[in-house]
Amino acid sequence: MDKANKIEEYAKFAVAVGVNLQKGCNLMINTPIETAEFARKVATAAYDFGAREVVINYKDELFSRIKMERTDISVLSDFKLWQLERYMEYYRGEGKLSILNIYAEDPEIFKGIDANKLSISAKAAMKAMKPWRDLTMANKVQWSIISVPTVSWAKKVFPEKSESNAVKSLWNEILKACRIDEKDPISAWKDNLKSLQSYKEKLNNLKLVELHLKSDNGTDAVIGLADDHIFQGGSQLSSDGIEFLPNIPTEEVFTAPHLKKVNGIIKSSMPYVYHGNLIDGIEVEFENGKVIRHTAKQNNELLTEMFSSDEGASRIGEIALVPKTSPIRKSGILFYNTLFDENAACHIAFGAGYPDNISGGEKMDREKLKDKGLNDSLIHEDIMIGTKDMNITGIDNKGNKHSIFKDGDWDPEF
Repeated sequence: MDKANKIEEYAKFAVAVGVNLQKGCNLMINTPIETAEFARKVATAAYDFGAREVVINYKDELFSRIKMERTDISVLSDFKLWQLERYMEYYRGEGKLSILNIYAEDPEIFKGIDANKLSISAKAAMKAMKPWRDLTMANKVQWSIISVPTVSWAKKVFPEKSESNAVKSLWNEILKACRIDEKDPISAWKDNLKSLQSYKEKLNNLKLVELHLKSDNGTDAVIGLADDHIFQGGSQLSSDGIEFLPNIPTEEVFTAPHLKKVNGIIKSSMPYVYHGNLIDGIEVEFENGKVIRHTAKQNNELLTEMFSSDEGASRIGEIALVPKTSPIRKSGILFYNTLFDENAACHIAFGAGYPDNISGGEKMDREKLKDKGLNDSLIHEDIMIGTKDMNITGIDNKGNKHSIFKDGDWDPEF
């Protein structure tokens, strides 16, 4: 099958497996204007699958930069609520709503922009959109994130290539990472999800209370886990019991740390894209769950802004385990895209945790979840920390130690 047909198959896969669109339901697609052609393929596939209505929201990141440069800071904090209501009206209206996000940002679209302007704008948007974010994090809707090459992103990944060749190369890597280049992508995904399910079950059966992470780069931290936590990964179930695949690709098994039980030092292992800028060389020190010291070799001021977003921004809501044998890690490519890079290495997420990482959490309010130790915040920002020599030891509720990761991979004895 040629690449054009593989791209068509990718669009259909995003609808049929990613959001698992049900007949008579609505699909909302959020996409950069540069990927409009692909978004239309998704829309066509959605109608073929019986969509009631497809809505496309376009984002123009070049205009977003112009706006960030030229707009007064007081205006940037004035987030209009119609942007929330466009989701809520479909959520409350006829036909259930599913969401597909096409994530393909220029990793440095806001390079050189005043960090304070970026922070104020982001805080206003996150605060206003929190009701919708809470719904998606609790799996009240089926949602999925995929990526499609854009010129600016492809040139960051392959700077030595021409624009057209960079885009072609990035397409090849995306289709490979998402298993769409396989002869039978559905079977390949079933095998991957079966493997993730096996590790989830093993971890949940251990009844762990702590994870001890240690790497030669200086990471040495004990992450206490939330009460009644559950390891998740691969596909998820919506509150209506519909299976969907939030991230395409996905190689992680993750759970919720306890917001007050993280201690030690953690260092990043890959650059991180935050508000259109790269933050690199991150080192954070935790005490009783909270960051008490932080540094970054690149854009430390943005890291400071991130931690000041709210009280929960300097605590973590997710710890995810990804082996160095991940296909994305083995590719040797730095994607400068969190969707891919987080599936190349173990990572932590500063900010809000997922309610479904707590047993019965989807039915709890945020106060009850907080009592269990689940962090809450306006943000959820993944920082890659996995290294080829990372060792992870789990401590269960009886004090027994279990080797989970050995030299960056699942311990063969686990």
